[in-house]
This record gives sequence, C-alpha cells and structure tokens, in this order.
Amino acid sequence: MEFETLPGFRDFLPDACSARNSIFDHWRLAAESFNFQEYDAPVLEPLELFIEKSGEEIVGQLFNFTDRGDRSVALRPEMTPTLARLVGARANSLKRPVKWFTIGEHYRYERPQKGRLRAFYQFNADILGESGPGADAELIALLAHTLRSFGLAADDFVIRLSDRNLWWSILAAEDLETEKAIEVLGIIDKMDRMGRERLLEKLADAVGSRAGEVCARIDAVREIRDFAALESMIRSLPLEGASAEALHARVEDWRCLMELLSHLGVGDSVRIDLSIVRGLAYYTGFVFEAFEASGAGRALAGGGRYDDLVQKLGGPAMPAVGFAMGDVTLADLLQEKSIDLEPPAKADFVCVIGGVEEQCFALQDVACLRHLGYRVEYPLKSQNFGKQLKAAVQSGASFALIYGSEEREQGVVRVRDLRTATELVLPREKLASAVSGIIADGIESLTSGD
Repeated sequence: MEFETLPGFRDFLPDACSARNSIFDHWRLAAESFNFQEYDAPVLEPLELFIEKSGEEIVGQLFNFTDRGDRSVALRPEMTPTLARLVGARANSLKRPVKWFTIGEHYRYERPQKGRLRAFYQFNADILGESGPGADAELIALLAHTLRSFGLAADDFVIRLSDRNLWWSILAAEDLETEKAIEVLGIIDKMDRMGRERLLEKLADAVGSRAGEVCARIDAVREIRDFAALESMIRSLPLEGASAEALHARVEDWRCLMELLSHLGVGDSVRIDLSIVRGLAYYTGFVFEAFEASGAGRALAGGGRYDDLVQKLGGPAMPAVGFAMGDVTLADLLQEKSIDLEPPAKADFVCVIGGVEEQCFALQDVACLRHLGYRVEYPLKSQNFGKQLKAAVQSGASFALIYGSEEREQGVVRVRDLRTATELVLPREKLASAVSGIIADGIESLTSGD
C-alpha cells in the first residue's frame, strides 16, 4: 500500500524545511527587535473556546472530535482565543502592556487552494492592556518591519487601514439597529466579491427600499483614501450628543495614529481604505490588512482591535490589538519576487579518513569541533580516498580535514580549502584553536608553524 500526504498538508524535506525555518527566523527577529516576548500553547483546545469566540458556524471549518475523556476538542484554527484564555487567567499578575508573539501551526478543514491549506504556520503578535492608538501604531509598524525584513520593497506591499468603530457610527447615522448593522458590515466585507445586482439584493434584505441610496453612501465612504477626506466625512455625519462626542474623539484617534505611523517610518506603507472591515465580528476598532501591492493583490496579513474578547472568554476587561501572518502566501510571494530564503546549512568541515587506524584520531577531532559548535561530517563506512575527496567537494562544505597514514604518523591533520584547493598542515593539538581563524579568514592567513 502506498501512502500519500493528506490533502492540504505538507511534507518538509530539508530544502523546504530550511526555507520554512528561515521565515520563522525573520518573524522571531522582527518581534524581538520590538521587544515582544515569545509564548506558546497547546494545539488542542476545548471546542467551546472557538465557538464562544466565532459562533457555531466555525465548527464546520475545524478538525474537531470527542477525545477519550468525552471532551469536545479541536485543533486550533487560530491563536487569538488561546491568547485571550492565557492572558485572561493571569491578568492580575501580568505587567501591562503585554507584548507577546508566537509562531505555530494551525489547522482549518477547508478546501485546499492556492494560498490556503489545511495546515499552515502563523506568526501572531499582540499587545494587550493598552487602549490608545500607540498600541495600534506599534503593531502596524511591526507588520511593516517584518515584511521589509524579507527584502520586500516599499512598492511590494501596502497596509490598508480601516476602522470598525467608525463604520458603526456611519451605520448608526443610517438609523440601523445593531443586528442590521452587523448584517450590513458583513455585506461590506464581501462587496468586492459580489456583483452589483447581488449586492443590492443583500442590502435590500437589510435596509429595505433604501438599498440604493445606502449603497451609494457606502461606496462614497469606501473611496476615501486620505485623512482630510476622512475627517470631512466624519464631521458631516448627522449624529448628536454622546454619539457625536465619541465621533469627534475618533477623529483625534485617527490623527494620532497617522502621526505615530509617520514618526515610526511606516506611514508610506499605510493607506486609508475603509473598504476593509474584516469579517470576524469580534473586531472593535482599527483594523488593517497587508496586501501584495501588484498582481493578484493577495492578502499577506491581517489584524485589528479586539477589546472585548478577553472578557468574553472569562477574563477581566482588557483592551487588545494584534495581527497574524501566514507562511503559505508569504512564501509564494517571496518565490515570485526571487527572494531567496536560507538554504540548508552546509558542513564547515568534511573528514577524509584513510582507514581504521586513522579513524580513531579523526573522530576525536570530530567530537571536539562539534563541541565547539562547528558542523562536521565524516564517512560512516570505509571508502577509498578519491571517492571521499570527490564527495567532500560535492557536499558544499568549506574545508576538508584529511587523515591519511602519513598524517597519523606525524600527528597532524591536513586542512584543504575545497573552494581554492589550497592546503595547510596543522598539528592536531592546534586544530581546535585554529578553526575560528580558518573559518573567518581562510587557511592562507595561517602557517603550519602557528
């Protein structure tokens, strides 16, 4: 019987595994440069955790089952509910703001397609315990920094910024109750993926005969691309009292956020785009998505405010903002841009060993160099000298350590630079102290008497 990888899952052979780990390294270094702390959590969680966050409809997208303890459980499809659980349970002991990140595998039982698999890795970064625009700016700056760290240029991606709070005010100005406003937000989220006729039908279900005029006003809002037009639109909304005060305060939040992004050096990467509303209902404020700037315009990352989630999942009231970036679409984009990720590391040294008598000395040196942190390879079975030398050259290693009968008798090792074919003879007792210089400067910088 022949077994194959399950649909939507991936094998990672050494080259692919190295590329994946290189992505992880970029993510980790970016987060650490912003002083985020790494955390981790189980991939298996109570099913109810995800239902509580996203509703019953999420179940159809999950790998879920009943375990031997008769518990309904699921493989995590995302990290945010788990993070809310973790932080909520320890909120009183955590220093705020909480700045955490994680890199982990996630699972969704969806139809595999380009850019979407059933098993994928995500980089998640979140700030909890800070309600002001400073936290939003920090997350957006981290997102831009992370993408740039891969070698993506300023014109390779764009971060589109919107505001769920503002949309609530806009829909309130249309005299829509909460339930209808939620319905309309869902329609706005899918506007680019439905025809005009279907769009108007959906709006008619929500707002009745006003569908055409409401659609026109939504279109006008979605076309706003600069702060001046945004401010003008906000101040024109026919709201009064506390609603008007909250709306005017929102103008200042927008002004502050845009200034902070400019100061952080990422303002040129951010575009006001109120067509972004993010489909998940738990978002409560600023939302943003990073897109490929040309071609297919694929989404690379997304996130926003979720100030109510920690409390909803049993913790105290705690504001929060975060984003997630997946590895699948990112890797596709890097490949299309011919941006190379780190290949598998090659050995620093490959040993060429004459025979059994020479092997004992060679393996002692192997153990010593490995202890010092160098990558060292040696043949696991006896082979002739010529075959070993050929294999050493083909391995991609930098240097060969040659142990023949003559070297054994003299107590030396012959070091050959496999790139230049130059050689150096060293007393074996000096090999450990000489290797750092050999790696850094080549054997030409040393003499046999050093």
